[in-house]
Amino acid sequence: MMNVDNYKNEENDLSVEDQNHHGRKQQHSTASASSPPAAAGGGELPPAEQPQPAPAVLQFPNVTIPARDLNTVCSGGGISFLSGNQSLKFSYGYSSFKGKRASMEDFYETRISEVDGQMVAFFGVFDGHGGSRTAEYLKNNLFKNLSRHPDFIRDTKSAIVEAFRQTDADYLNEEKGQQKDAGSTASTAVLLGDRLLVANVGDSRVVACRAGSAIALSDDHKPDRSDERERIEQAGGFVIWAGTWRVGGVLAVSRAFGDKLLKPYVVAEPEIQEQQIDGVDFIIIASDGLWNVLSNKDAVAIVQDTTDAEAASRKLIEEAYARGSSDNITCIVVRFERS
Repeated sequence: MMNVDNYKNEENDLSVEDQNHHGRKQQHSTASASSPPAAAGGGELPPAEQPQPAPAVLQFPNVTIPARDLNTVCSGGGISFLSGNQSLKFSYGYSSFKGKRASMEDFYETRISEVDGQMVAFFGVFDGHGGSRTAEYLKNNLFKNLSRHPDFIRDTKSAIVEAFRQTDADYLNEEKGQQKDAGSTASTAVLLGDRLLVANVGDSRVVACRAGSAIALSDDHKPDRSDERERIEQAGGFVIWAGTWRVGGVLAVSRAFGDKLLKPYVVAEPEIQEQQIDGVDFIIIASDGLWNVLSNKDAVAIVQDTTDAEAASRKLIEEAYARGSSDNITCIVVRFERS
């Protein structure tokens, strides 16, 4: 039977609220700019006590973010033709925002590369828990391991599964000297020829828009999913309610990279969905800081009216923050354009 005593001991310095998301993320409220206090009794203040102007703020729809937080909002993007096909090109944009968390544990990757003579595009969002080191490791190593797999072009699905497993094993081997446990989700999309392959581990998510409709290309890995619970219990683990459903009473996702003390119950085995790019208008890849407050349909509606992929990704971030997301928020938008 599963023993998580050591795992729990590593978490005993965090409150229940601190552990509410994946078990370890701390929350931090972002302060708003405020006006200086009025002088008591009227009249002018001495020069040394003159009120300072309120800090500049960035106005988002329905929300105000202090200017000092602007450096935590990073965004960018690019454009490329798909495998040299001049009639089909794609543009992508990404945005990432620390939000109300005390630290940033999200990472993302956008990569366009040539593998065995074929153009490949890779997009990934990695949502860390227990620290950022697992998510950062995935950013630096997951695509590298995938693109170097000998069967990547010939048998892409098998290559994805094996590269995910190997990356997790390599990371856990490097983690042997770490006292505290850490982990990360991974939601990825690979463009190869006219194929779109989505591989997901955890509760980040990929959603497509086809003819104006939102189509989920991944299923969240939550411990209360009936098939996930059965898998965990058959491996000797357990799922219990502790503010939300958690593996071993600790982790609120059922699949993740890392989390060495919860192996083999929490695995980095991806679920893969394949689509033909033809007919897909765009895809959204985002951490649960977005999906906790936005439905698939709402997210698609926001992106649909914004042709610039980077601007669309920023709009999603702004809307999620405005709706009260208390997590890090990261998203990538990939648009397909046909001439």
